[in-house]
Amino acid sequence: MAPSLRSVLLPFISLLYMQTLAEAATCSDCFIQSRAAHYPNSDEQGTESGACGFGSFGATINGGDVSAASDLYRGGVGCGACYQVRCTDSNYCTDKGVNVVITDQGSSHNTDFILSRQAFGRMAQNVDAAAFLLSFGIVGIEYRRVSCSYPDKNITIKIDENSNYPHYLAFVIRFQQGKRDITAVQLCEAQNFVCKLLDRSYGAVWTTTSPPSGPLSLRMLFSSEDGDDEEWVVPVNNIPQDWKAGETYDTGVQVNI
Repeated sequence: MAPSLRSVLLPFISLLYMQTLAEAATCSDCFIQSRAAHYPNSDEQGTESGACGFGSFGATINGGDVSAASDLYRGGVGCGACYQVRCTDSNYCTDKGVNVVITDQGSSHNTDFILSRQAFGRMAQNVDAAAFLLSFGIVGIEYRRVSCSYPDKNITIKIDENSNYPHYLAFVIRFQQGKRDITAVQLCEAQNFVCKLLDRSYGAVWTTTSPPSGPLSLRMLFSSEDGDDEEWVVPVNNIPQDWKAGETYDTGVQVNI
């Protein structure tokens, strides 16, 4: 008996479905079409007053290759995320583009990125091409999220200058590697491990009134964008009992790229 059309097509359809799933699984590495502008100021690097709350660190991290983002800011969750951005005009642009860190929020004429002038120029093939790109102001780009990498750096905690010991504690988390976001932070008394869930005040700034006393243990929840991969990371080092506004503390840990 000749095989039915269904029996012939079913394996083919199943194979096609599996291929589609495989392609969808790798789509996090796909480039997305968009537009990018650059900061209008004369500074080559980013701004010290970015919406992420990084301060001067937000202008100089990653060597000044930083950017403001619109939708990718994600209410502050996107602060510190890294993206490969490359312009699409082959007359001026390289295939590599530039890797930037999100440190601010903003958009200009339907752009996803407002790059530092330095980062904007790094998309170009040479100095002359960079001058042309900068004169355009806005260019077509494609981008994708990539892992942040900070060799020889641990995750650090920078206590905000507005903190008031022992009544109010605010800080930002710096130098987290990889492609995951910090979506929750707990602060725990190191001795009895009574924990308090912190608020994301704005950007990358985590705050609490009446913080726990004594040496403080931090717990950070790292989450993938789709929420399928979550992990609580507990630093080796505690925030000291007598923490001070403006100080920076090394957590003693780093996450994998």
